[in-house]
Amino acid sequence: MKILLTADPELPVPPKLYGGIERIVDLLVTGLQARGHTVGLVAHSDSSTRATQLFPWPGKQSQNKLDTFKNTIALWSAVKQFQPNILHSFSRVFYLLPVLGSRLPKVMSYQRYPSPRTTSLGAKLGKGSLTFTGCSNYICRVGENAGGIWRPIHNCVEVDKYTFQPKVAAEAPLVFLSRVEQIKGTHTAIAAARKAGRRLIIAGNYATTGEAGQYWREQVLPHIGKDGIEYVGAVNDAQKNQLLGQAAAMIVPIEWEEPFGIVFAEALACGTPVISSPRGALPEIVRNGVDGYLINGVEEAVAAINQLPYIDRHNCRHRAEQCFSASVIVEQYEQLYKNIIDFTY
Repeated sequence: MKILLTADPELPVPPKLYGGIERIVDLLVTGLQARGHTVGLVAHSDSSTRATQLFPWPGKQSQNKLDTFKNTIALWSAVKQFQPNILHSFSRVFYLLPVLGSRLPKVMSYQRYPSPRTTSLGAKLGKGSLTFTGCSNYICRVGENAGGIWRPIHNCVEVDKYTFQPKVAAEAPLVFLSRVEQIKGTHTAIAAARKAGRRLIIAGNYATTGEAGQYWREQVLPHIGKDGIEYVGAVNDAQKNQLLGQAAAMIVPIEWEEPFGIVFAEALACGTPVISSPRGALPEIVRNGVDGYLINGVEEAVAAINQLPYIDRHNCRHRAEQCFSASVIVEQYEQLYKNIIDFTY
């Protein structure tokens, strides 16, 4: 197959630091080419992934109207040059506008909340040639309300890049690894760790302005350096691997409907149990009592921390290998392409 992929224009593929969608696209490019397919990519000009052909976006901002117009024309040109059997977008529905009505099979993937307006428009103009995927069953259920054909395909990680740690020390710390903000539940992780008498290492970016900055200053910063609460800043892939591997659990008790959250799969790949909340896609990632615990509030979080010795870290690693590894997810996309092409032609 000749497959043309697109990623958002803001970040290169793969990203230098953060960029979950760009990591997924990079794994897809690599995995599909390893399976013998020819893969083109429309992405940021600094992208270094080994696609057969790179078509750089002329515009670098998804929300800029002029850039959107330029990128729409650029994607149309790339389709005409590359002549793909299927077009798979991880960017914007609007970029597909010139080819939506054509018979070219198209896939639009959402790793975030789908816009009801653009999703509905894409489904109508696609006339059956556009299939939507969501990174979780939860996102698919949200998207289906706007119409269209939806298929859930989870996000993935390169499992082999994460070192499985079958055992950790009895005094191993808890780790919070995410953006430090209200919806990620940093304050709940701090309260639970303090009440359970456990060390907590916080890693991730934080804001300095607005409500998020106020949250950092008032609900997180006053606890840093006290009662075993430590902040280590943002971490790269190597640091993330080490941090998660040494943890008794990763605790990110979210307060929003998480579309997926790749960091949860990364923790499981290290054999590290996850403590989070039963919201969004988390019940699809964590089997309560098997790979970690899904909790509501501080008291349940403390109980989960005390029950961590009952979690077999081999189960966590196996969960990542069987459900969220790059090879498994690439195969699911490959099969989806074949089914769509067979149906279209």
